[in-house]
Amino acid sequence: MTMRETLAAAGYINLGEVYENLPPVKLVELALQRGEGCLSSTGALAVETGKYTGRSPEDRFIVDDATTHDTVDWGKINKPFDADAFAALRARQKAYLEGKDVFVFEGFVGADPTYRIPVRVITECAWENLFVRNLLRRPTAEELAAFQPEVTLVCTPGFKAIPELDHTNSEAFIILNFTSHEILIGAASYAGEMKKSCFSYMNYMMPARGVCPMHCSANIGKDGKTALFFGLSGTGKTTLSADPNRCLIGDDEHGWSESGIFNFEGGCYAKAIKITHETEPQIWDAIKFGSVIENVVMDPETRVADYDDDSLTENIRTGYPVDFIPNAVLSGQGGHPKAIIFLTADAFGVLPPIAKLDKNQASYYYLSGYTSKLAGTERGITEPQATFSAGFGAPFLPRAVGEYAKLLRANLQKYDTEVYMLNTGWTGGPYGVGSRMKLAYTRAMVTAILDGTLADVKFEQDEIFGLSIPTSCPNVPAEVLNPRNTWENKAAYDEAAKKLAKLFVENFKGYHAVDSDIVNAGPNA
Repeated sequence: MTMRETLAAAGYINLGEVYENLPPVKLVELALQRGEGCLSSTGALAVETGKYTGRSPEDRFIVDDATTHDTVDWGKINKPFDADAFAALRARQKAYLEGKDVFVFEGFVGADPTYRIPVRVITECAWENLFVRNLLRRPTAEELAAFQPEVTLVCTPGFKAIPELDHTNSEAFIILNFTSHEILIGAASYAGEMKKSCFSYMNYMMPARGVCPMHCSANIGKDGKTALFFGLSGTGKTTLSADPNRCLIGDDEHGWSESGIFNFEGGCYAKAIKITHETEPQIWDAIKFGSVIENVVMDPETRVADYDDDSLTENIRTGYPVDFIPNAVLSGQGGHPKAIIFLTADAFGVLPPIAKLDKNQASYYYLSGYTSKLAGTERGITEPQATFSAGFGAPFLPRAVGEYAKLLRANLQKYDTEVYMLNTGWTGGPYGVGSRMKLAYTRAMVTAILDGTLADVKFEQDEIFGLSIPTSCPNVPAEVLNPRNTWENKAAYDEAAKKLAKLFVENFKGYHAVDSDIVNAGPNA
């Protein structure tokens, strides 16, 4: 069947033009013709997403039915949606598309052929189709000829829900249905909703297959050793994994199976606020023809992007294929990791810039997932806020975090992986008083972890958090390593540290079936 016939059989009738698996040059051409964006001076397609410049967690739902009722961790993050209401909303979305052109991309989530999931993405906008083409795994001609989707994702930013009719929270909706294998997105133009919905789908499916899904970036050194970087958006996953001295596997979403690490994606979605060629050359050079830039202000005459201008949002983003990074691992796969690095942007400014964790501490801080939400990452966030996000990715974990923690802990023990925590947040004081940790220092710490330098360094234990802090690190001033030394007012530091420790302990009370060894690995409060 043709794609039009395939869509008609699925209930998408009387469509306009059906554009199927177009190359980037054609998608850019159509996006420009349709007035969806314009080219920047570097050739990247620049678009604006309106009021939706970040994820809308209050508008995300999962269909509650026989498949999910006892397997999803229902609550504030995973909100239930009625199956009949989903069917009615899906019918209205299909009716909305009648007479409209649609763009179809078919590809995979997951680089490992054993675990990858084929997904068909239907978008209303050409630029959104270019985005998913960049971010998902692109099939070969042979794979495309035999393509059979397991999941269908439909994104229609022009279609707005009616809350009192559709039982949504607002005009926007992001709804996952694990029984019908569908994802519906409406009103929200922010392309990250498509990416994160695919990630959430994998996070639900993979544990049942023995794979640990992770919100992390990954790279590999010339010695063949893999490293993982866990963290929420804005903590440095993309920046630190895009290392010119190492090969990039992926910047955000991975699985850990018995065979090793594999990327869920085929591209990168990097924050570009205040980006420069000097600080992030690989990402800077990837912003070229074929890539997409969201919500960047450009000079109307020269079309030069101003990445320092946050008048539209702090969450300026660029999406590009992973092969735009010169030393990318195109297979998207790597071996079992030598080191895992938890990234946290501590707005209190009290956590050390680098600390080594034992296996119990690794479980504790993974379950805690402490960081600060950074401006622009979600709608309504205008300055950093301290938060605990279990698994460093709670918004994308449909199952109970304990399931993911058990898989991770088992792998850490089986493959003897070292775990470190890096504070990419504030030093010398809290947000508003101290300063952001220098990227050069963080990079030096990562290098010391991965080249084995820290194996011969003396460590001291933090009295409150119990963390092992190195007393020296190449290319990092010694006084920076102990955060208390960077504060002028030591008493103020002690007070802030105790306050944060209490927040950790209070948050961890929500975990009732955790081994005492893990509970005791937390801070003293």
